[in-house]
Amino acid sequence: MAGNDLDIVGQLEALRRYARVLTRDAEAADDLVQATFVRAQERRATFRDGADVRVWLMAVLHNLFIDNRRSMQAAEARETAWAETQPAFSAPSGEMAARLAQLRAAFLALSADQREALHLIAVEGLTVAETAEVLGVPPGTVMSRVGRARAALRAFEDGQAGAANPFRIVGGRDERQD
Repeated sequence: MAGNDLDIVGQLEALRRYARVLTRDAEAADDLVQATFVRAQERRATFRDGADVRVWLMAVLHNLFIDNRRSMQAAEARETAWAETQPAFSAPSGEMAARLAQLRAAFLALSADQREALHLIAVEGLTVAETAEVLGVPPGTVMSRVGRARAALRAFEDGQAGAANPFRIVGGRDERQD
């Protein structure tokens, strides 16, 4: 066989069988065989005349499989290391999850101006002056937006007849006389 006329397609079934043994998955095996053909085409200059094409292609396939597995293991290790640097998070459950979803919906129902101002003050902890600078509005406008946002959230809370209120609006006064 001349150096550039490799019969790689004739080795398809043998490569598929070997790829299935390695991957244990038909689709992954087919992907591996396809990648093997691409790699063989790219590196056909490394094939020595007189060598067994089948053995060479299986070595290419094997090396690709090992490379892919190492790459996946490295990615998993990076993701695990990243996850370990993040604070633990556990999703709320039951009644608290439903309550948080309601509060989130009420917050998202606020106008964009009110949401932005309330978030910067209540969540990010910025002062009124800092919030005014971020939003490019006068401090009085910030106080007005935050006041209206708090009033809207209080009205939402008041509309929850009979529901326990485990939340207190940050920076607001609890005006209920229970």
